[in-house]
Amino acid sequence: MTAVSNHFPYPGPKVVAIGGGHGLYTLLKGLKRYTQEITAVITVADDGGSSGKIRRDFNTLPPGDFRNCLVALADDEDLMAKLFQFRFGRGAGLNGHTLGNLFLTALAEVAGSFEKALAESAKVLAVRGRILPSTTERITLCAEIHCPEASEIALVEGESAIPKKGGRIDRVFIKPEGAKAYPETIKAILNADIITIGPGSLFTSIMPNLLVEEIAEAIRASKALKIYICNIATQKGETDGFTLEDHVEALEKNVGKGLFEIIIANANLEFEVPNAEPVPPILSNPSYQVFTADLVDRENPWRHNPERLAEVIMQIYYQGGVRWSK
Repeated sequence: MTAVSNHFPYPGPKVVAIGGGHGLYTLLKGLKRYTQEITAVITVADDGGSSGKIRRDFNTLPPGDFRNCLVALADDEDLMAKLFQFRFGRGAGLNGHTLGNLFLTALAEVAGSFEKALAESAKVLAVRGRILPSTTERITLCAEIHCPEASEIALVEGESAIPKKGGRIDRVFIKPEGAKAYPETIKAILNADIITIGPGSLFTSIMPNLLVEEIAEAIRASKALKIYICNIATQKGETDGFTLEDHVEALEKNVGKGLFEIIIANANLEFEVPNAEPVPPILSNPSYQVFTADLVDRENPWRHNPERLAEVIMQIYYQGGVRWSK
């Protein structure tokens, strides 16, 4: 492998990172070291916990993943960023909510829209980049699941209910199926230098974005370098027993081909985590270039190391997608 300097051009390439949950949070923390031109595209299918309650009570977008990405991209994760992540442990009506979720919800009411609330919050936190929804429509994630205790396929509605059902997920889709993409998100995808898909919960964080048809169409039309980042470990209720090949096949089956040509996978399988297994970087499909490296975070081995993951992405980009393994 040819050595690559860590001193990359600034302000850096235009990166669109698509996903949700802790996986996207981790990626963004690493990427902000290399570029200020980051656009995070967030799923709006979240219906559990504090976000789900706010979504139902205020008929607004679920704020949780947006809050996490604001903190991840904050110029300095100082007291204000920590306040955004503070979760109330007691109090009628407050228990379980985070201050950031409540702040975004209140600001959306004051500013007139959730999108304006995001923009103003980004100013407060001195965010490097911007955060956009895949759609502003109220979508519901649905899944057809093969249950071990029954011969038929169960239909499950709701992002938070899907992993709890048990069984193998056969197909996921959104209601309404014709949900329109957020226009600024489409512009960002078409103008990107790099598009990343993942890491994150395969069926409940990544796919809800890609199932917005205009999002998938824009990714295919974009001239960007398109990268799928496979998870470090399997996820109980979603990807039990999955290899890299299983992840790719699930994406192709549910969303179609042509979304990416490069895959980043973890090469270090020497770790143990409860209720999960390392994802073997096994792929027989010759259509993809697979780049492997030790990406395990030593403190949280089921997650990527933010700095190492971002470094690998930038090395691939500046080397022009040359196959390598480290």
